[in-house]
Amino acid sequence: MEAFPHHYEVTANAGSEGEVSLTAEGVDPIASAAPVQFDGPGDRWSPEDLLVAAVADCFILTFRAIAKHSKLEWNTLECNAKGTLDKDGRKTCFTAFTINARLEVPEGTDMEKAHKLLEKSEESCLVTNSLNSEISLSVEVVNS
Repeated sequence: MEAFPHHYEVTANAGSEGEVSLTAEGVDPIASAAPVQFDGPGDRWSPEDLLVAAVADCFILTFRAIAKHSKLEWNTLECNAKGTLDKDGRKTCFTAFTINARLEVPEGTDMEKAHKLLEKSEESCLVTNSLNSEISLSVEVVNS
């Protein structure tokens, strides 16, 4: 891993109407538009979708690193994240995120350890740690 600080750069480009093109070095562009709730077309990723996706993605990537370091064997992790966008005084912002995680582990796995590592992943996730929102986590660990 590189030494901190890390820097990330994304460019957004758009005309007066239509989608926004999001680009970053080395990855495919993403087409973005306002969500249906803000009179968008509903057929593109929106900034709101991308933020909630970042929560789910970061949770899984954080778990992957923590599980590897802790030598926990696992098969699959599904993470469903939901964000609540609301008014907070005069500001519109995400006020809460709910993370529902379902981890499949091999027979004989220490289930308590798996639960603890999922909780540690939420506590260590750099995306949720960067947000000023309530974060709740629900986990299920099952044998596969």
